[in-house]
Amino acid sequence: MDRQATFGYGETKRESLCVRCRGFMALCGKRVCPILVKARTYMDLKGLARDIAGSAPPAVFVGSYGYPKVIAGPLIPPLSGDTMDMDSERWLGLGFDDILRYRFQLVRSKSVIDVNGAREPSGILEKVQEMVLSDRPVEAEASFEKKPDPRVAFSMREAPAGPSADLKSFSLVDNPSVPGAVDRVTSDTDYKAAPGVVDLFKSKVDQRQITRLFSVGLLGEKSSRRLVPTGWSITAVDDIIGRGLIERIKDHQTIDKYLVFSAEALANNVCILLTPTPWMFEGLELWHASAPNWHADSDFELYEGRKDYASCLAGAYYAARMPVVEYLNAGGRQAGAIAFLEVMNDWIPLGVWRFRELAKEALSRPHAAFDTLDLALGEVEKRLRSPIRPWLGASRLYKYLREQRRLSDFFQSSKTY
Repeated sequence: MDRQATFGYGETKRESLCVRCRGFMALCGKRVCPILVKARTYMDLKGLARDIAGSAPPAVFVGSYGYPKVIAGPLIPPLSGDTMDMDSERWLGLGFDDILRYRFQLVRSKSVIDVNGAREPSGILEKVQEMVLSDRPVEAEASFEKKPDPRVAFSMREAPAGPSADLKSFSLVDNPSVPGAVDRVTSDTDYKAAPGVVDLFKSKVDQRQITRLFSVGLLGEKSSRRLVPTGWSITAVDDIIGRGLIERIKDHQTIDKYLVFSAEALANNVCILLTPTPWMFEGLELWHASAPNWHADSDFELYEGRKDYASCLAGAYYAARMPVVEYLNAGGRQAGAIAFLEVMNDWIPLGVWRFRELAKEALSRPHAAFDTLDLALGEVEKRLRSPIRPWLGASRLYKYLREQRRLSDFFQSSKTY
């Protein structure tokens, strides 16, 4: 059974159960029901009207449907105060209900905007770009054509979105707080987007903010600036930062042992195996929904890197790769890596950020070190919640490591001539 069929079956089954269950019969076996969380949240938002005012995180959503004319707009809660946690990617210590409550309180405003409008922004887009420059909440006011629709949206790459409505007008009540690095990079209309992303990352600008800036067309040369759908921008920023760091670590010495790291949260488990080899990377993803015919998918790159998109794992590949190269660069070392990305049946679509943050969490913890690949894989097997056989059966780098002989294998001793 291929991944598309497995995932499609799982999603279709889940959807049909939700229609019958409506959150009250626990037919899917989930401990936390998104529908019930949504209902409790809407009870708190029952006064939601066509006009709202609140502290925008500052968050924005840019859709991909209809490209190059897309639906875009700010995410605004009808609340004041510190709302940054509502559009964060540091949620690993929270439960599903807390994250969904945060997200469902953000009203998703919608306007049809041509992606090329970012070059000469006006009206709503101009205000949205101004808001996104900020590194803290911005007081904002919005007026909608109708009362926001209570239906919510889930996506594979992005965090869930709350009620939505067509935007009539949007204004900022106070001035955004703009970090110096953000002002410098975004105001330079001769600066290409990729170096700008790396510059902001080096300047310690939060990656979530970098993604927002990229998405609303505030990075790059003026003639090339455009809106980028949120899902695409998340992956693009992960990829740009990752590729920049990979070129650095290639100058470092390789590690001398096999290292194993892991972390688990939100029905996802990430286990990372670092190998004492030159740079190479593989992302393996396995869904428990594929049981009992366990199936894992693979995307990989060798030392030279990828020339095409990681189409099997998509954004999850780049989200998991970035923390690995960040870890190696910080330690001044080089290694190969296999990331095991495990999705349990309690999973709720929260976006690929979870793999990035779980990989970071795993790499921040003490590791286990081994002299051989077999011993390291024995440790990986203990940390997975599924049999290791399908993982290794899908892994290209496992086969490569088994079959590839090093130059030193041919020379048992050195001679001087």
